[in-house]
Amino acid sequence: MSLKEPDFTIGIEEEYLLVDKDSLDLAPAPDALMTACKAELEGQVSPEFLNCQIEIGTTVCQNIGEAREDLKRLRSTVARVANQFNLAPIAASCHPFSDWRRQHHTDKDRYNNLRDDLAGVVRRMVICGMHVHVGLASGDQRIDLMNQLKYFLPHLLALSCSSPFWQGDDTGLSCYRLTVFDNLPRTGLPPKLDGWGQFERSVDAMTEIGVIEDASKIWWDLRPSSRFPTLESRICDVSPRLETTLTLAALTQALTRMLWRLATKNQRWRIYDNFLIAENRWRAQRYGLGEGLIDFGKREIVPFSDLVEEMIALVQEDAQALSSLAEVENTRNILARGNSADQQRGVYRDALQADYSHDQALRAVVQHLVDEFHADL
Repeated sequence: MSLKEPDFTIGIEEEYLLVDKDSLDLAPAPDALMTACKAELEGQVSPEFLNCQIEIGTTVCQNIGEAREDLKRLRSTVARVANQFNLAPIAASCHPFSDWRRQHHTDKDRYNNLRDDLAGVVRRMVICGMHVHVGLASGDQRIDLMNQLKYFLPHLLALSCSSPFWQGDDTGLSCYRLTVFDNLPRTGLPPKLDGWGQFERSVDAMTEIGVIEDASKIWWDLRPSSRFPTLESRICDVSPRLETTLTLAALTQALTRMLWRLATKNQRWRIYDNFLIAENRWRAQRYGLGEGLIDFGKREIVPFSDLVEEMIALVQEDAQALSSLAEVENTRNILARGNSADQQRGVYRDALQADYSHDQALRAVVQHLVDEFHADL
């Protein structure tokens, strides 16, 4: 693996749900809304599979400061344009009470093909995620760091969880999104690969058979991007607050650089079997920040408060080099106030104690998500 320092550029993609400002239920994006957003944001905004969704993506950013400015502009523009149609975006991975059976997919060839290929599974995809791209020019380097970085995916997931409710019920999970997404093929943790050549041969085999058109139909939690020279993390729920998104992106970038730095010293992170990492993935999905994760070296469950301090110490040198130490240290604030799933449940409980009905309490949660989206803009 090349020891020349990569650029470690960063790019962030987010998917939002659109809600009616009066009913707070999901609402389709009018064509005029998409037209207005595209006029201002050009190639940085697009429709998603369902017509109640909208997707944005930053430009290639040199550091987290650039990412903040671009993402703030994107979020602000979507919110302002949506308001003209009495709509508001929320950055949560599931809507607390809307019924997926009432949603309709966007009428485009790509999405029509998805509907035909994935049948009933894709109809439930009323979910949103957040993707972080970290620039790595070398294909072999992307694969090598992917094999190591996947150990930290449960940590990132636990911090990001924003989908505790589904169709009006508290699921008991902090991230219900993955229970829906994991029904698709070619999802979950990436396999251990020997190098870029093996990845290319596997993709070529699938495309030649006609099972997939290209590598963009590989939806692992962490993958080499099909479009850019990047390693793309896809594990996280989308975050209601801008600053939480930036912290998760900064952590992903710093962890990637830390693993590269180990290689410069002829060291590497121990590669654990997916069977073990998947157990932590489930713990993060189920409990969020509440019950800790397994340290397989110590063979014990470690509280998330300890894991946060370990991660900050682990990447401190890298965060300083990347000018993102403040964002990385904001992980402590996420832990202190709880992830979005914790906060949504808190709003729901408080509303019930204030004599709201179940339905009114769920609408209070959606209003909270609308407010959170605008909080950092």
